[in-house]
Amino acid sequence: MTVRPPDEIRKQVSKAYASRVRPLLEEETVPLIDTGCCAPASGTAAGSCCGDPAGQPEITSIARLYAETDVSDLPSTVTDAAFGCGNPTAIAALRPGQVVLDLGAGGGIDCFLAARMVGPSGRVYGVDMTPEMVALARKNATKVGATNVEFRLGEIEHLPVESDTIDVVISNCVINLSPDKDQVFREAFRVLKPGGRLQVSDVVWTRPVPESVRGDMEKWAGCVAGALREEEYTAKIAAAGFVRVESRATPYPGGQGIASASVVAEKPKV
Repeated sequence: MTVRPPDEIRKQVSKAYASRVRPLLEEETVPLIDTGCCAPASGTAAGSCCGDPAGQPEITSIARLYAETDVSDLPSTVTDAAFGCGNPTAIAALRPGQVVLDLGAGGGIDCFLAARMVGPSGRVYGVDMTPEMVALARKNATKVGATNVEFRLGEIEHLPVESDTIDVVISNCVINLSPDKDQVFREAFRVLKPGGRLQVSDVVWTRPVPESVRGDMEKWAGCVAGALREEEYTAKIAAAGFVRVESRATPYPGGQGIASASVVAEKPKV
């Protein structure tokens, strides 16, 4: 198995997802952020999460994920760039006035849905490493009039967010893309207020990951090469300091050991 260095993984993943949202950006002129920094982004071809064009099973249907959520008033540049493996806002139980952080915000759909739930007295931040994604998300925020949402460019392993300022951290099919998940969970723990919650959806394996998959960059971008075993995923969250870590994984039909997991955890109050 070829072991890929973290910087190569980030670069290739970012490049893959940038190419998939660039057509949406080209609908209108939007200034990009000039930077060489990158971090995992969420998104792939329309209609699926991190579906691998080389034959991996389709991870999600966006219509199915958001079937119980009203997205009819969101523009196509939001819904066409919504590529998750779950609906984290559905499990987050957000309340008015809360401050929410979305790791790998992509085109912003979960941020906009969270913004509705926290209301004008709350605040939502979305972090993504890909300049094209951040540009698209900011464009979408203007379209939907989301004045309580802010998108920031940065790596989810090194969040551009102050410590102890977030009530709920959400993420949708993104953490699996990071080459350093331990650091991601440490950063989530850092930015959360005492008593804050981590509530994410992600791809996990229910059996050992084939060695042939781990070094395949297309499968990294396809959300399967970097995915962990469910028990390893939750163990890393606990190691970061979280308590009450729970996961519910739903295998994909014909997914050959791939599942969508809804994971919740808490930062101790003291």
